[in-house]
Amino acid sequence: MNIGQAAKASGISVKMIRHYESLGLIKEAARTPAGYRLYSDNDVHSLRFIKSARSLGFSLAQIKQLLSLWANRDRASADVKALAMSHIEELNAKISELTAMRDLLADLATSCHGDNRADCPILSGLENECASKAV
Repeated sequence: MNIGQAAKASGISVKMIRHYESLGLIKEAARTPAGYRLYSDNDVHSLRFIKSARSLGFSLAQIKQLLSLWANRDRASADVKALAMSHIEELNAKISELTAMRDLLADLATSCHGDNRADCPILSGLENECASKAV
């Protein structure tokens, strides 16, 4: 199938397929005599795998590792689990960071009167955050 058909079958844009190919996440596509890329069902399967991994927030470097593990039938499942557990730790750290950001912003928004006054605790809070990070 051509790149447009592979994009439709995998749910990944043509641009991203080219990008993944340039990064070596998928093998370089076969070419027609006219130079058009050709993809097999296995290529589309790999693209779907990448899409699934991306939907779980894995980085491209992690996906490269996952693809390598996926292709290696002699792998230990412990290697796959270790990569997944590492990613879970990263997600937990991001969740904590986002929760702290949300809580701070909610506190600032609660303290704002939201009226015609110029005084705004939200802007003051942002200014204080900037000042504390500059030190």
